[in-house]
Amino acid sequence: MAKKDGKFFGARLDPKGAYAMKWVARFVAIGVVAGLGSILFHFLCEAGMRYFLDALAGYRPPAAAGESHRMFEPGVKEPVRWMLLLLPAAGGIFSGWLVYTFAPESEGHGTDAAIDAYHNKGGFIRGRVPIIKTLASAITLTTGGSGGREGPIAQIGAGFGSFLATKLKLSDRERRIMLAAGMGAGVGSIFRAPLAGALFAAEVLYRDPDIEGEVVLPAGLSAVVAYCIFCLTYGWGSLFKAPVNFVFRDPAELLPYTILALVVAAAGWVYVKSFYGVTGFFKRLALPNHFKPVLGGLCTGAIGFFFPQTLAFGYGYVQWAISGDPRATIPFLLILAFGKILTTSFSIGSGGSGGVFGPSVVIGGAIGGVVGMIFHQLGWVDQPGAFVIVGMAGFFTGVSNTPISTIIFVSEMTSSYHLLLPSLLVCTVSYLVSRKWTIYVMQPKNPIASAAHAGDFFVDILQTMKVKDLKDSIIQTPGIPEQMNFSAFKKFFAGTKQHYFPVLDEKKRLTGIFSSTDVRSVLFEKHIEPLVIMQDIAISDIITVTPEDDLNSVLKKFTIKNIDAIPVVDVNDPGILLGMLRRREVIAFYNQRVDEMKRTKSPD
Repeated sequence: MAKKDGKFFGARLDPKGAYAMKWVARFVAIGVVAGLGSILFHFLCEAGMRYFLDALAGYRPPAAAGESHRMFEPGVKEPVRWMLLLLPAAGGIFSGWLVYTFAPESEGHGTDAAIDAYHNKGGFIRGRVPIIKTLASAITLTTGGSGGREGPIAQIGAGFGSFLATKLKLSDRERRIMLAAGMGAGVGSIFRAPLAGALFAAEVLYRDPDIEGEVVLPAGLSAVVAYCIFCLTYGWGSLFKAPVNFVFRDPAELLPYTILALVVAAAGWVYVKSFYGVTGFFKRLALPNHFKPVLGGLCTGAIGFFFPQTLAFGYGYVQWAISGDPRATIPFLLILAFGKILTTSFSIGSGGSGGVFGPSVVIGGAIGGVVGMIFHQLGWVDQPGAFVIVGMAGFFTGVSNTPISTIIFVSEMTSSYHLLLPSLLVCTVSYLVSRKWTIYVMQPKNPIASAAHAGDFFVDILQTMKVKDLKDSIIQTPGIPEQMNFSAFKKFFAGTKQHYFPVLDEKKRLTGIFSSTDVRSVLFEKHIEPLVIMQDIAISDIITVTPEDDLNSVLKKFTIKNIDAIPVVDVNDPGILLGMLRRREVIAFYNQRVDEMKRTKSPD
């Protein structure tokens, strides 16, 4: 039975159930679009590889075990080196024109743009950005540019989530959640790692080890749907496959793994410095933006002319290293790793379009392979291929500050769940060493530093503070007797800087309050001064606080009548005045506590 008149399959839904069903439908829709976007982008990459790298340049890079170049013609070809030199520059012409003509914000790697939109733009992404990002990235990557697939597909999913939330006129918070869900769905589907995709979308938003909890389940639902749709077209299974079941059995290998962590952290520093050094150079270059990707492509092609393995994706070469292919020698992998750092920097840093996760997998895997083979030759390890997998995780953790999701990513991408322990060690060490740099420069340190949560944390933090925490800031203000005449008060007023005056009865109990502003009407009417007592000026409807009140409610009371000080009274007897609390002391205390929290969460 269809849903009708509040019923669903014959059962009446309560309002909460109907609300939940709406959200499920939205995140399923995001997953469907992200899955279809992954299929489209994968197809464009296959077609581009076939008609550009294969047909024009004769270059056929190997594929990962979970993929195949289905469009390549049978037979063996020799690469045409001069085409490898020029093809990335030609791709730069078209991608640069697309990006800078229609959507300049889609340059570079798309994940950073999604992070920026989440924190600083209310989750809003222009509808054209995913389309331009998809086309420009496909051109960049299939003409030899070095980059990954996660940036474009992240923006496809994130862009649709943002678009859907905008059309439904949802709040900024809901739009941000839908944006992140789309990002996780896209990344999780195209890398066949749905759990990691959901965790990545929640973890990549911050530099510190924080996870955006409200994102995980929505992103998980969208990622599962997107993953299933993608795999129905391109097959099930992991991206990479190991010829043997890698298992960690020897604690003595933890030393080589620790050394691997330090090596990939150092390489990650080189990667980040190279990437943003090249990016800064091209931003300063006195050349129209449309032509900068051409120059970057030419530099990429110059490296690819001598070392073709540094072009395009490079996943197949990591598969060689995992499988122990004799072609994956130490010199070959070293050239692959550091050449990939340069080609990625030139391809994307010049304004080209692509992701940085994919190259990180290749660079980290190659470095892991080198370290693993060295220790294997020394007789310290039995399975150097395991170091390839763990190296992937450690390297990307070091450049992205996402240790948890990266461990799961690599485990899902390789089906090597028995390497969780060494992966945890390497990712932890790499993360701790690499805290001061990140490839995702739009990451704020933590939720406190995020513009998206500024108001939330202001209220949350204030609610944890009590008036009694400011006991040293409560001013012991002398009370004004009710029967004091105005002439006597004038003498008192001349010798004080006090602005608010609590009024007490003969039993020293609080009965009213007035401010320096309230006395002006009498101050200039000398003929009525002898007739006025302070009880006549005081306001009896007093706004007070107690030591047990939280500072959020205190600030609300300050704003009711726009007052700058408020009486603090005994929690059991509102007639007993304990002192006056000023607004500026409350704000200063809040700022002090926030600074302390930031220092605690950000040791660097």
